[in-house]
Amino acid sequence: MQLNKIQHIGIPVTDLGKSVPFYQRLGFEAAMESPFDYQGERGTCVMMKQGEILIELYQFPARFLPEIRNRKDGPVDHIAFDVQDIDLVFSGMKARGFNPIEESPVFLPFWKNGCRYFYILGPDGERLEFNQIL
Repeated sequence: MQLNKIQHIGIPVTDLGKSVPFYQRLGFEAAMESPFDYQGERGTCVMMKQGEILIELYQFPARFLPEIRNRKDGPVDHIAFDVQDIDLVFSGMKARGFNPIEESPVFLPFWKNGCRYFYILGPDGERLEFNQIL
């Protein structure tokens, strides 16, 4: 079995009205929106796309929202985006009103020459990592 690349990352959200604009501010566009059935009720899925990156935002019907907040079946810890210039991305995020968790990009001794990264939080607490391999 050959795996070519990550096809998309699915994130359960509590309010698409907050999550879609958040990801649009990061440069994503809504590429597809569709309802889906969940235990006899309607949920909504929106695929957000930037270049080759796809993120699936999906909202269960309202009565199942507590289920999202209390998930025990493998929530996403973080999504990492590869960047060319971590310092430029960091200053750009701050200028666009995002609040990085770190005061500045953090170095890790990963890969041959290390990497630098920082996180921001999405509307439902999902951690979005921006990472430059040095």
